[in-house]
Amino acid sequence: MTQDQNEPVSGARRALNRRTVLTTMGALPVIAATASVLGASEAAAATAVIDPSARRQTIRGFGGMAFASWIGDLTAAQRDTAFGTGEGRLGFSVLRIPVPENQADWGRDLATAKRAIELGAIVFASPWNPPASMVETFTRGSQTDAKRLKYGSYGAYAQHLNDFTTYMRNNGVNLYAISIQNEPDYAHTWTWWTPAEILRFLRENAGSIGTRVIAPESFQYLKNISDPILNDPVALANVDVIGAHLYGTQFSNFPYPLFKQKGAGKELWMTEVYHPNSSDSADLWPQALDVGEHIHRAMVDAEFQMYVWWYIRRGYGPMREDGQISKRGAMMAHFARFVRPGYVRIDATANPASNVYVSAYRGGDSKVVIVAVNKGTSAVSQQFTVANSAVSGASSWLTDASRNVAPQGAVNVSNGSLVVTLPARSVTTFVADLGDGPTPTPTPTPTATPTPTPTPGTGPRVAYTMSPWNNGFTANISITNTGTSAINGWTLVFTLPSGQSLTSGWNAVYTSSGGQVSARNVGHNGTLAPGATIDIGFQATHTGNTAEPAAFTLNGIPCTVA
Repeated sequence: MTQDQNEPVSGARRALNRRTVLTTMGALPVIAATASVLGASEAAAATAVIDPSARRQTIRGFGGMAFASWIGDLTAAQRDTAFGTGEGRLGFSVLRIPVPENQADWGRDLATAKRAIELGAIVFASPWNPPASMVETFTRGSQTDAKRLKYGSYGAYAQHLNDFTTYMRNNGVNLYAISIQNEPDYAHTWTWWTPAEILRFLRENAGSIGTRVIAPESFQYLKNISDPILNDPVALANVDVIGAHLYGTQFSNFPYPLFKQKGAGKELWMTEVYHPNSSDSADLWPQALDVGEHIHRAMVDAEFQMYVWWYIRRGYGPMREDGQISKRGAMMAHFARFVRPGYVRIDATANPASNVYVSAYRGGDSKVVIVAVNKGTSAVSQQFTVANSAVSGASSWLTDASRNVAPQGAVNVSNGSLVVTLPARSVTTFVADLGDGPTPTPTPTPTATPTPTPTPGTGPRVAYTMSPWNNGFTANISITNTGTSAINGWTLVFTLPSGQSLTSGWNAVYTSSGGQVSARNVGHNGTLAPGATIDIGFQATHTGNTAEPAAFTLNGIPCTVA
């Protein structure tokens, strides 16, 4: 995407822009809420059954794009609004940045990326063009100045991506992943790639890239761009994430059976969209409810693990130009603030009533998050029943015409189920406790290390799961409080075996010195109740040694390793 294709500063637009293309292709229409025959009365819905045992995709996060060279950088306050998790924050846990073709521009998004990581987010990057010396022009239909990467420069381009990764790491930002090309199939003002060219680069060169690799980031989730990757074992081995954009993609094209068949061990990310358009104000209501449904469909129908908006701060984006959260942003915050990285989507009755959309997510801390979108013009009486479990307490947050993610306090719990009213044209997030711990409330990321509370009795339990590949690996760490008192603020310390080096992490703030790694809690997981479990993770490189750490301590207390 280019500046003049998306609400440019000057207001000028090129004759060819994405909205023009999508109009001719049949863009996704704005879905209007249909009037209920019950008028303003409260309609009854079928019971929505939540099944924590039916686990679907693991959620990597929700976020947006920063592009300082096109629209200016976020301010310090705007960074905190975007990536903080407390009231009045978006709760983003993902930042996407560009890979500039010129090294002189590599630092432009650094400040925002560093703050995002400090607040517990992951950062990934996408290139629009290789360095000019690696590009040649050719004729593509009526375009006589189309650009493509020279085949003889494939190796140099892989090194260019590695060099950017190294630059960011040396400046305090460990990239979680890097893409090989933004929208290779919609490149009128950047670099085109054919499916065959993508396949060749992945087979011959992507294996040398030292972090996770994303491809192909098709602008409309066109499967003819990604199918060849999934059908080629060599190319697939060098890809970690199948990335896609959803511009004008019909809901019927959201599912991806071939990925479910052949994508084992890979991740599926939605890495860019604005919806339903970039021409209307993000505060237009009830149109903003379309964003709530769109995220629901991306999670439930497409089973994406990530959802990333285009510009974070824009008139049509989650944050207005004045730094305030928009109605579209509130839709995102209903997911981002509460469905944190590492949560798993679980089965839920997706459409218990007309115009009502429900999705549910389970954390490692006995919490269940339910997001309910009611696009109808009538309130709906809704019951949520959690299979094989009982809700002991819950709280809720609401967005409607006059409120944005407003806390609503405790929720009525009857016979272990939530019994609620979903107001007309609203989104509600419910955070339910399935154990004996307190009802969760998101809190801002602390600015200082909290005072640790020692855990009496048996030491904490750690389970460590590694997923290695040729020169790197990811590791998931589950931490369980086996004591009888809550842990308020924690730091996990361990030493990586020889040849292993930390590159990035999630759900904690990581620091490393030599081989020793310290992982400190972020705002949303600072309290670990007795018997509760939280999941954190990281990515690292290795030189052949894939051994696991021998020991862990939590707040200085030796852990039991499961």
